Amino acid sequence: MLQKLLATGIALSCITISHAQTAESTPTTSTAEAAATPPEEKKPLISFSGSADVYYRYDFGKQAGNNRTSFTNTHNSFALGMASLKAEHQGDKIGVVLDLGFGPRAKEFTYADEGITQAIKQLYVSYAPTDWLKFTAGTWATHVGYELVDPQLNRNYSMSYMFSNGPFSHTGLKAEVSKGKSGFMLGISNATDYRIPPTDQINRKFILAQYSFAASDNLKFYLNYVGGKNPDTSKTSQFDLVMTASISDAFSIGYNGTVNTTKTWDGAKNESGKSWWGSALYLNLDPKPWFGLTLRGEYFSDKNQFKIPTAGPDGASLFATTLSANFKVGGLTFIPEFRVENASEEIYADANGTGKKSAGSFLLAAIYSF
Repeated sequence: MLQKLLATGIALSCITISHAQTAESTPTTSTAEAAATPPEEKKPLISFSGSADVYYRYDFGKQAGNNRTSFTNTHNSFALGMASLKAEHQGDKIGVVLDLGFGPRAKEFTYADEGITQAIKQLYVSYAPTDWLKFTAGTWATHVGYELVDPQLNRNYSMSYMFSNGPFSHTGLKAEVSKGKSGFMLGISNATDYRIPPTDQINRKFILAQYSFAASDNLKFYLNYVGGKNPDTSKTSQFDLVMTASISDAFSIGYNGTVNTTKTWDGAKNESGKSWWGSALYLNLDPKPWFGLTLRGEYFSDKNQFKIPTAGPDGASLFATTLSANFKVGGLTFIPEFRVENASEEIYADANGTGKKSAGSFLLAAIYSF
């Protein structure tokens, strides 16, 4: 009997020891999950990006002046565009952006500035107390329009008439609110494109606004506004609509329409408003990741000669068609581009200086971005 009890005790002890060893060698679920989870990557203190672009343009009329839009005012010449360097810091709630540009493109973009400030494309501080509200103060690129100043962000290299004659930048304060599929922006700024208001003219503030709506991931709308009293005492009010739609992975559409009404000062009061307006459609085809085509058709009307002066009493309207190809190799993009314009008045010239109602050009651009 004693021998049986001893044998039973030894067997139970062995079972207990065996179970303890098994429990000790098996990690808990939380430990296993922690081991499988990679450590969280730290955000860089400052992130950098940039670009540089050069181009060659040939005007078929052999007149550089036939170009009436921004950044490509040359003929039969290799030319520099812009070298950009953008530094960004983004904390949990506070962010800072310094965006610098050097070259003819940057100088034309900041035409209202002088000296070193011409190199500042954007400089602003943002504060987001919640995930649906953000405040921004400083200088930033305009919310108006479809096209952007950085060439790598556009599919056409030459610019539209609406971009060239619309606002470039704003300096002031804005608040942005996001709610579901909608977004709202309201701001106050110096007069359009002025970082520092001119000391010899009036100094009034402009109102900025935007309403955005994302009907889906593939369809988005932006309704924009900017308006106020200019330093020369005229009053400006501009409404702008942008739409983007992705039809498929290979085909997308963009649309931009804008109307600007200006009331000039007659010495005693502002006269009745006169307008210029434009409308453009962008058709984008990307059959391959390294190759794409964009066809831009733009109608621009300036019957009151605010933006396109003519030799006669009547202002001009025109239709510009631009076909651009995009060939991509890593961060490098080559853009060969043909552009044809037809106007209601003789606003162009041929090689002999004779007025013409049509003009055409070819350019080849190279853009590197990182």
